Amino acid sequence: MTKHRLSSAVLSRASSGILTIPALLLFLSGCSSTSTLQRQAKSMSEAELKALAGGIHERALTMDTHDDISGDFASEKDDESSPENRRQVTLYKMKKGGLDAEFFAVFTGTGERTPDAYDGAYKRAIGLFDAIQRLPQRYPDLVEIATSPADVVRIHNAGKLVACIGMENGYPIGTDIARVKEFYDKGTRYITLTHSGHNQICDSSTPRDDQPKEEYGGLSEFGKQVVQEMNRLGIMVDVSHTSKKATLAALALSKAPIIASHSGASAVNEHARNLDDETLRAIKKNGGVVQLVSLADYIKKRLDTPERLAALDIVRKEFGIPEGRGDAARKAMQALSQETRTKYREKVRELDTRFPRTLVTVEDMVDHIDHITKFIGVDHVGIGTDFDGGGGVTGFNDASESMNITIELVRRGYTEEEIDKIWGENLLRVWKEVERVAGKK
Repeated sequence: MTKHRLSSAVLSRASSGILTIPALLLFLSGCSSTSTLQRQAKSMSEAELKALAGGIHERALTMDTHDDISGDFASEKDDESSPENRRQVTLYKMKKGGLDAEFFAVFTGTGERTPDAYDGAYKRAIGLFDAIQRLPQRYPDLVEIATSPADVVRIHNAGKLVACIGMENGYPIGTDIARVKEFYDKGTRYITLTHSGHNQICDSSTPRDDQPKEEYGGLSEFGKQVVQEMNRLGIMVDVSHTSKKATLAALALSKAPIIASHSGASAVNEHARNLDDETLRAIKKNGGVVQLVSLADYIKKRLDTPERLAALDIVRKEFGIPEGRGDAARKAMQALSQETRTKYREKVRELDTRFPRTLVTVEDMVDHIDHITKFIGVDHVGIGTDFDGGGGVTGFNDASESMNITIELVRRGYTEEEIDKIWGENLLRVWKEVERVAGKK
């Protein structure tokens, strides 16, 4: 049901004349048609629209399902409370942008399928789990870790920020199914089945140069065990980065709804990492949710100027990264420490400012939300930025700019009820159902 409680901030704007009667009517029109809301939004001034969006954003429980972290996350080198911290998601930026909950990702790349390689990835993953646990230890008054939807709501209602844990790439599981429970016990509540390159679990949407287009035609036999074990434990199955066949296989096998923690819509921008309409229909049937990514290359096709390419070549050479996006570049990136990888990405983002590529905006990002909403319904879309692993969207390039998404949604006629779903309720619904299937509730 649409929330009709006017915040004190909205009421004060109304009494002062900043928020006029048309804006109040739009606020109270949660049950009106989208076309009616769009007409009402067009009749408002920009100040009225932003004031209205501000109230909605303030009341919503806003969640992002994907932020990459480095090994020094929440350490003395990483002051989360400082406005000078250049990471895209920090406690300071979450507060400033009204972002209430974040899934911090335990990311490892895909390596060789050997005991030593699996062990190395496992150790890196454990280090990142430990780094996330440092966050509430350093900032106990600001943030708490949630391991259930009930935790998310409780922590939010207590006035704290919410930290959740996801795992990007099931590669550190190795061939030991018991590690799935170990990662659950460490707090992870979703596992992205693979990353760049096929792994021991499933095919990737972006195989390495030395790999065939398909290895399993979906999930491996071990991958099927992993999905079933995730269902048993109450871990959300994440199909971002998986091939289409692997995604459809996971959807067919899973007894619980799945998520795509950071993906876009291929119908808006054709990209290997985005989901086509057939896959979207399957996700709707499964009851899952697509968390819309804000990585510019996935949102819209972009062109490089000669000046940017030359400057990028200098940065690549500085960090020892070969040209292109092939295996050599991926391996070089994986060889970097988390701290050095973060510095490299920061320098690339600086180039985006100095040598702008094709502009990608909040409007372009919300075009993907529009498509998913119109095609499979507003109950199946959310936000999963992939911050600190990407960015480039003008107007939403870090957590401090989160409200700009709400402003654009209001501008397009989305109701408060719909915005609540997009910002967090859909993800919480899926998470609760995953718990129910696992017998946790």
